[in-house]
Amino acid sequence: MSAVERVAAAYLRNAEIDRPEAWIALRPETEVRAEAAEIDRRVAAGERLPLAGTVLAVKDNIDVAGLPTTAGSPAYAYAPEADAPAVARLRAAGTVVLGKTNLDQFATGLVGTRSPYGAVRGAWDPARISGGSSSGSAVVTALGVVDLALGTDTAGSGRVPAALNGIVGVKPTVGLVPTTGVVPACRSIDCVTVFARELSLARQAAELMAGPDGIDPLARIDVPAPPLDARPVVAIPTPEHLEGLAEGWVEAFRGVVGRLAASGVDIVEVDIAPLLDAASLLYGGAFVAERTAAVGAFIEANRELIGTDIDPTVAGIVLAGADARAADYFRDRERLDRLGLEGLGRLAGAVALLTPTTTWHPTLDEVAADPVGANSRMGRFTNFANLLDRSALAVPAGVVGGKPFGVMLTGAPFADRTLAQLAERVSAPPVDVLVVGAHLRGQPLNHQLVAAGGSFVASVSTAPDYRLFALATTPAKPGLVRVADGGAPIEGEVWRLPAAGFGRFVAALPEPMGIGTARLADGSTVSGFLCETVALEGAADITGFGGWRAYLASAV
Repeated sequence: MSAVERVAAAYLRNAEIDRPEAWIALRPETEVRAEAAEIDRRVAAGERLPLAGTVLAVKDNIDVAGLPTTAGSPAYAYAPEADAPAVARLRAAGTVVLGKTNLDQFATGLVGTRSPYGAVRGAWDPARISGGSSSGSAVVTALGVVDLALGTDTAGSGRVPAALNGIVGVKPTVGLVPTTGVVPACRSIDCVTVFARELSLARQAAELMAGPDGIDPLARIDVPAPPLDARPVVAIPTPEHLEGLAEGWVEAFRGVVGRLAASGVDIVEVDIAPLLDAASLLYGGAFVAERTAAVGAFIEANRELIGTDIDPTVAGIVLAGADARAADYFRDRERLDRLGLEGLGRLAGAVALLTPTTTWHPTLDEVAADPVGANSRMGRFTNFANLLDRSALAVPAGVVGGKPFGVMLTGAPFADRTLAQLAERVSAPPVDVLVVGAHLRGQPLNHQLVAAGGSFVASVSTAPDYRLFALATTPAKPGLVRVADGGAPIEGEVWRLPAAGFGRFVAALPEPMGIGTARLADGSTVSGFLCETVALEGAADITGFGGWRAYLASAV
C-alpha cells in the first residue's frame, strides 16, 4: 500500500471506530495526504524509507512540530518549535504523523480516564478502560487507525495499555531513546515507548529511535546483551504473587508458561517480593517529588483550574510530592538500592522475568468509584522496572472472557533484543484473512473483525477462479466459491488478525460460511471466507458485478 493509500485508509478507519476521545489533535487529511505523496515520490525515486506506507500517532506529551503539546491539560499547552527526536527519527524513516493522542494528564495514571479531554474507552469493550497513561495511542493502534504509536512509560504507561488492548508495547531500556521534547513525569526514569500490532514493526521503530541526541543528558549508547543460550532460563513469580488477578488470568498465564517451556525454555519460580516492595516506592515514597519538580509549579499556580483543566486526582498526586524532604529521598534511595540488590539477585541466571502485564481490566464505572485504588492495582508488575533500570516488553497472549490477556517480559538493561526473541515464542504470528462481503469496511459485520483485534491491510482482488453469489441471509451476505472454469476476479479486502483473535473469530462463524485458502490476483494465498456449495441453491449469481459493494450499489 502506498503512503497516500494508507493515509486515506487511516482517516476512513478513524471515522468508523467512534473513539473521538482518543485524539487531542488530528491533522487535516489534506495536509497529511500531501506529506504522504512526498513519501511516495521519494520511494519511487529510489530512496530507502523503511517505514514508508505507515502512519503514526503520538502521545500528546511528546512534541510534534505544528501541533500544540498539552500533556493532557489545555491550559498547559505550548507550541513546540521542532519534533522530539523520537518523532523526527521515525518521520525520517518514512512514516507520517496523523495526530496527537489523549493521555492520563501529565502521564500520571495507568487507567486512561484522568483527562479533561475525556476518558478513553477500551478498544475491545467501550465499557472498560483503555489503560494509561498512553491511552489514546494504544486504542488507535489496536483499532487499526495507525500502524505505530508513541507513548511514554514511567510506571507502566507503555505496557498496561498494550495488554488491555491486545497489542505490543515496547518499553526500551531507560535512556536508549532520548526524551528530549517530552514533558517529564519523572525525568530520570521516563521512557519513550512504541505500540504496534506486530512485534517486528514495534521493534523496528524502537531501533530507529535509539541513540543519543547530544541534548538529553540521560541518553545512553546501546550495549546489546549477548544472544540467547540454547536453553535460556526464564523466571516466573511464585503463586502468592499471582493472587487477586482477574478471573481466568492465572490459568491463561500458566498456559503461556507452558508454551514457553515447550519451546525450550527452562522455567524457575522466584519469590519477587523485594521487586514488588521496590515498586511501591514509586508513588508511596519520596520519588513522587520528581513529578512535583516536573509540573508542580504549573499546578500550584493554577489551582483554580483543578476540577476543570486540571484533573483532581493528578493534582493530588503531583502536589503531594512537595512534602517530601531531601532526607526522605535519600532514605528511599537506599531502600530501593537494597531491595533491588535482593530482588535482582533472586533472578540471577534468568534472562527475563515473565509476569502478567497487569492484574485486571476494570470498567470505567469501577475506576470512577475508586480512582486511586483501581489505578494502584494496575501497576503491580510494572512499577519497579524503570526504578531498577530494567528493559521490558508487553505482548498479547490470548483472550480471556472475550477480552485481551497480555504478558510481560522484564530483563536487564540493554536486553531489549533478547526480550523480543523470547516474545516470539510467546505470541503466535498474525493471520491474514480475505473478506468479500458483510465484513468489509462499512458493512454490518465489520465490527466482528475489529473486536477480534483485526486491522485493515489492503484492498485486493482474487484470482479469476471464483464466482460470487447473494445468499438469503440476515444480514445479507455473499458466498464466494472457487470454480474450475468460468470464474472472475472478485474485489475484497485483506484483514490481519492476531492468532488468538483469528481462532475466536473462526469458531463463531455460522454455517454455511467457513475459512479456506483463497488465491489473490498477484498469485499469493491467504485465509479467506468460502461458502459451502449446499448453500448456493436458489442463490443469485452476482459474479458479473465484480464484488459485493458494486452489487449493493446496483440495488439502490
